[in-house]
Amino acid sequence: MKNNIFLYVLIMLVQEPFTIDFTNPSVITNWRQTNDDVMGGVSSSKMVLDQKGNGVFLGTVSTKNNGGFAMTRFPLRVNFPENITKVILHLKGDGKRYQFRLKSDIKQRFSYVQYFQTTTEKEQIVLLLKDFYPAFRGRTLNKENFSGNQIKEIAILIGNKKDEEFKLMIDKIIIE
Repeated sequence: MKNNIFLYVLIMLVQEPFTIDFTNPSVITNWRQTNDDVMGGVSSSKMVLDQKGNGVFLGTVSTKNNGGFAMTRFPLRVNFPENITKVILHLKGDGKRYQFRLKSDIKQRFSYVQYFQTTTEKEQIVLLLKDFYPAFRGRTLNKENFSGNQIKEIAILIGNKKDEEFKLMIDKIIIE
């Protein structure tokens, strides 16, 4: 009986969802921005903590100088159980389309991507891991969709091929 209880507790611990939230303000410093200025563009972005405890990804996308994207990324050092199936975004958007990105190896050049559309209301967006497809610099690659349990980096990118300001308020990101 004692072994069964231990096994049950162990299973419950393994199945706990992994959550990235902003209850610890130092988490905000782990987000890194990569904008089109790496290619000569002039877009700008930042990730800040608001008074309500949300991480806020905001900035301006400009298509000048062949630019047109802004991205924030967060490294993960977690080995997930094999039964993870989805990413759940708890956020309030601005009505714009974004891209959620995964990397299974920090050294890989491509990302697994999936688009999501926001509204201007608080919402939950569920992204199934099996639907993330491999892409590099906007081109879909001839590789399999994401199928593992190794996620070493997550990122959010906006690049809608137009000049625009954006603001995405993130309450939390859950991987389960």
